[in-house]
Amino acid sequence: MTVNPGNRVREIINATRNISPPPSTDQTRESSLVDLSLAAPGIRVDLRYATENNFLGHILYDGKTALLQEPVTESLTRVQILLSSQGLGLIVYDAYRPWWVTKVFWDVMPINARTYLADPASGSKHNRGCAVDVGLIESGTGKILPMPSAFDEFSERAFVSYSKGTDEERANRDLLISTMGQESFSVISAEWWHFDHDLWPKYPILNEPVPK
Repeated sequence: MTVNPGNRVREIINATRNISPPPSTDQTRESSLVDLSLAAPGIRVDLRYATENNFLGHILYDGKTALLQEPVTESLTRVQILLSSQGLGLIVYDAYRPWWVTKVFWDVMPINARTYLADPASGSKHNRGCAVDVGLIESGTGKILPMPSAFDEFSERAFVSYSKGTDEERANRDLLISTMGQESFSVISAEWWHFDHDLWPKYPILNEPVPK
């Protein structure tokens, strides 16, 4: 799904990159972002916003390195271990997201669709390196397991309460949610792929670029 493609998106991106984020007033921990591919090499990374394969159809990240706060990475690694016993693994679609990208999303999307987005005025869990967007894959083949909706699909099919689709799709979604929940991750109701770590309030809003 592509939203408002073309020059308008590029203009918003260029105008937003150098805007400063709101201050973090509630942090109690210093940022300790780590490279997920180095800390947990078994997890597959496909950062969609580092490519044009996303709902805006534009490259938004400077690099393709998935970053998360160190304790969040440790929790995600334990999820990977739990899944590996079933011949499965994780694919990461997004992790740390610079604040300016969150503002781009907000400015591009129509007002009636902003319910799916974090308000840049308060920042997002992604901006703190404490949220991750994931799916499931088969460990041996790398095949992505089907879910009731595609990643970043703005429809009722993305809701965790969606009761249609196939039995396999719903079972895969529910397995992902239950396994992530064992390691301090909470899914959000409108996006089966989006999980926030319990430690998110302790970290600052960040605006550093995603490294290459």
